Amino acid sequence: MSELIVKAAVKEAVGEKNVSSEFYEALDEEVGELLDRASERAEANDRKTVQPRDL
Repeated sequence: MSELIVKAAVKEAVGEKNVSSEFYEALDEEVGELLDRASERAEANDRKTVQPRDL
């Protein structure tokens, strides 16, 4: 899977704190799982469009 997060945006969001490379990897995995679940929920509801309520 390709990277789903933008490291610079994550770094900006946490401010002056340091971010380990392992954090980026874990966050990317979490986002991927969240997207998978949202997509599955949309499909279960006979929709091709993933909507906020799928989160």
